[in-house]
Amino acid sequence: MSATPGTNRETQPPVGIDELLDRVRAGYERIEPQDAYEAAQAGDALLVDIRYAALRDRDGLIPGALVVERNELEWRLDPQGSHRLPEATSHALRIVVICNEGYASSLAAQSLQQLGLHRATDLAGGFQAWRAAGLPVE
Repeated sequence: MSATPGTNRETQPPVGIDELLDRVRAGYERIEPQDAYEAAQAGDALLVDIRYAALRDRDGLIPGALVVERNELEWRLDPQGSHRLPEATSHALRIVVICNEGYASSLAAQSLQQLGLHRATDLAGGFQAWRAAGLPVE
């Protein structure tokens, strides 16, 4: 099997996850918990919790956050998608992806940006940083 024409996939060294995260995060500005809370309260951001059910059951939920399992994220938030949620109204929608500690959400935000959701970002420190900041949890 050969690489796609115009790429050097076969000759490029593998990238470790830490370097990949650095590259991904360099492409957008992450948001801090207090700023995310204020943006959501002002109606300027849609908070999207991608944590799996066991973590949500154990630690609670952010009031008003939309729960979308990670494996469905792109299908549910693509404004052009046939399986989109009613909240997926526009490519200009500001989405803040939240995972448990702020790692998986970075990769998820990049994926949303690749779909044209150019304002997608993630919560620095994830749900644990939200809770540590004393922000609402139910």
